[in-house]
Amino acid sequence: MDIQKYIKVEKVPGGQLEDSVVRKGVMINKDVIAPGKMRRKIFNPRIILLHWPLKYKKGENQTNAELLKEEDWGVLLQLEEEYIESLCVQILKFKPDVVITEKGLSDLACHYFSNAGVTAMRRLRKTDNNRIAKAYGAVIVNRPHELQQFDVGTGAGIFEVKKIGDEFFAFFVDCKEPKACTVLFRGPSKDL
Repeated sequence: MDIQKYIKVEKVPGGQLEDSVVRKGVMINKDVIAPGKMRRKIFNPRIILLHWPLKYKKGENQTNAELLKEEDWGVLLQLEEEYIESLCVQILKFKPDVVITEKGLSDLACHYFSNAGVTAMRRLRKTDNNRIAKAYGAVIVNRPHELQQFDVGTGAGIFEVKKIGDEFFAFFVDCKEPKACTVLFRGPSKDL
C-alpha cells in the first residue's frame, strides 16, 4: 500500500497516549471558513473538490486599469461580483454540502455558500485533496464550468469539525468503502 497516498499520520500535542486512534477516513487540519454560518456536522455529505480559486483572478504582468470617472469603479466592482456569482451558481447547481478548494475563496463566495447552506474550506494541500478524492469517489475539478454530476463525492458517511488540543480538525469518516485512513497520535508533547 502506498502510505503517502492513503495513510496520514497526524501528531496533536495534548492529551494522553491512550487517546491515540486510527480513523477510517480522512482528517485534515482545517476549519470551515465561517464557523458561525456554516455547518460543522453533516451526514452523508456531497463533496465537491476544486483546484481553482473562487475569487476574482488578478491580472498577470502588472495589469493596469485606468478609471476616468467615479462610476467606472462601481462598474469594475460589479464585474467582479458577477464573476464570483457565476462561479458559485455553477457549483451550487450540483447541490453540494461541502466545497473544498486548494486555492483561495473570496468573502463574496463565502457569503453565497453560507446562504445556500454549503460548508466551504479553502487552501487545502494537494495531498489532502487527493486523499479525499480517492476515499470518497470525488474528482478534483480544475474549473467550475467543467463540473459534472459524477465528479461529486458521495462516499463519506459523516463530515465533522472537532477541536482537538488548540486546533480544529475536519473529519470525513464512516465511509461506505474506506480507501484511506488517518493515524492520530496524542501525547503531552509532539516529541513524545
